[in-house]
Amino acid sequence: MTGPAMADDLRERALGEFRPLPSTLPAVKDNPLTPEKIALGKALFFDPRLSASGVFSCASCHNLATGGDDNMETSVGHGWQKGPRNAPTALNAVLNEAQFWDGRAADLAEQAKGPVEAGVEMANTADNLVATLESMPQYVEWFAESFPGEDAPVSFDNMAKAIEAFEATLLTPAPFDAWLNGDDDALSDEAKAGLALFIDKGCSSCHSGVNVGGHGYYPFGLIEKPGSEILPPNDKGRFAVTGTADEEYVFRAAPLRNIALTAPYFHSGKVWDLSVAVEIMAESQLGEAFAPEETAQMVAFLDSLTGTLPEVTLPVLPPETASTPRPTSLIE
Repeated sequence: MTGPAMADDLRERALGEFRPLPSTLPAVKDNPLTPEKIALGKALFFDPRLSASGVFSCASCHNLATGGDDNMETSVGHGWQKGPRNAPTALNAVLNEAQFWDGRAADLAEQAKGPVEAGVEMANTADNLVATLESMPQYVEWFAESFPGEDAPVSFDNMAKAIEAFEATLLTPAPFDAWLNGDDDALSDEAKAGLALFIDKGCSSCHSGVNVGGHGYYPFGLIEKPGSEILPPNDKGRFAVTGTADEEYVFRAAPLRNIALTAPYFHSGKVWDLSVAVEIMAESQLGEAFAPEETAQMVAFLDSLTGTLPEVTLPVLPPETASTPRPTSLIE
């Protein structure tokens, strides 16, 4: 089989494993998206005053100019402490089944609360955050517009819902989507060969769906565990969430959209080269050693998942007032 027939066969196989990005914003459970809420969420996403120190914002670790993450092994937070895991990308994160490497947050609203209160990240409290937002009349007005009819619209929950609404807009249509939708020229021959390998070798058994991953939990080292420098023995993944022995060193399958932009790789952030990451996955999950041309083809396919970010302009944030809580860098 050659030519168009082969292309159609590969596309049919691919559509059995993947889905193109939706052409409209996805629905978010229990959180209707409105222009007002999205705009509020954008302001909150970029506002460092959500942190106790006034230094760290959501954008600090999820930089939309660098692939939606911070391109560091592990993020730096309050008092310049280092976090335990590599920061996942915020791009297309709304499409994930759950958030964080271990899936401990069911959705982006729940995820948005975690870093605010984490001592190694923003080190704030819900009460202090609400006091900070209520001290600025512009924020009070924006919350009232975003959550009409509520007696107390400025709340920790609504802060998280607004950020979730903004992040739901961070979809990045890629050449792979154009190809899935019928554009034969959107992928190079090398990328198509890589896609065929991706399916044939079994990569798509974990990394599938609209986000090419982001759902399901799997052992890292299904066939052969990587070395301790890549799989730190003290981070047992989903075991910390469930306490189930079978879930030691189990992690949520990473979503692979924009993977070429988000080095370093894995929850430990120890691998900086995408080709090396592909080879580690082949050995640890498949028990195979890829030939160099196979690795190159696989990387070409992964490159086709790099999408176009929606244009995001920096918001002008509300000014502080005399009643705004003062920042602190104290580590408690």
